Amino acid sequence: MAGPFPINFLHFGWIDAADVLLVTVLLYQLYKLLRGSVALNVALGLVSFYLLYLVVKATGMELLTKILGQFMSVGVLASIILFQQEIRRFLLNVGKATAIERMRAWTWGRPAEAAPLAVGPFVEAAKSLSNKLTGALICFTQASDLTPFADSGDRLDAEISKRLLLAIFNKTSPLHDGAVIVANGRLQAARCILPVSENPDVPASLGLRHRAAIGLSEITDAVVLVVSEETGAMSLVRHGEVHRNLPTGELRALLNEWLLSGPEQPKAATASSAALSA
Repeated sequence: MAGPFPINFLHFGWIDAADVLLVTVLLYQLYKLLRGSVALNVALGLVSFYLLYLVVKATGMELLTKILGQFMSVGVLASIILFQQEIRRFLLNVGKATAIERMRAWTWGRPAEAAPLAVGPFVEAAKSLSNKLTGALICFTQASDLTPFADSGDRLDAEISKRLLLAIFNKTSPLHDGAVIVANGRLQAARCILPVSENPDVPASLGLRHRAAIGLSEITDAVVLVVSEETGAMSLVRHGEVHRNLPTGELRALLNEWLLSGPEQPKAATASSAALSA
């Protein structure tokens, strides 16, 4: 289509501009959906694979082009299998959203930053639970969307308080068996089910709570606080790495550092923090 912006033999019209804009918005929404998760790395790998296929095809390498072409022919089906959780979450969000929420979700502007999360109630609750040898599992949302995991439990949307955390993880509470998910400065859900890590290097001394915390941190950028029911030890898990046997002061310092720094990679652990192999 001829338009007002001719560039040599190219004619860039309003329809072309709208086309580019819609594709840009689509790619941006895809990035927001995948950021902070392993799926983003998988998507980048698929894009790199496709670019390699185009280069090989352009250079005339027939044998390699045929081999790579066989993989590309099943690319759509493979993408559906690989990203089934992300596709399901996207469709659920579209189905639940109202017209106004959907309009907000597809805007360029980012939502207003929430106030920094106060870690005091979590530290005090973890200390009290540790003294009573009561297990706990608390997940702090970062860039990754933990809504699918929150949907596996009971919705709370409650204000954060030490007393509420102690009530949830009380051994006689029907909500204690599972994880609590914290998002947007509120207790989003309790009794949530987390994926268990299949990493063979996880020490046998770590129980199911620690394995669930590691499993979540392997596929998202969430920070997970764990209190051991057997030993009362307080631990933090991030990016698949466990920092065990943390004293109260260091637990508070690491939570403040990691939650305020957002989804960045964590700084080196302090001397008293033990890595996964410890």
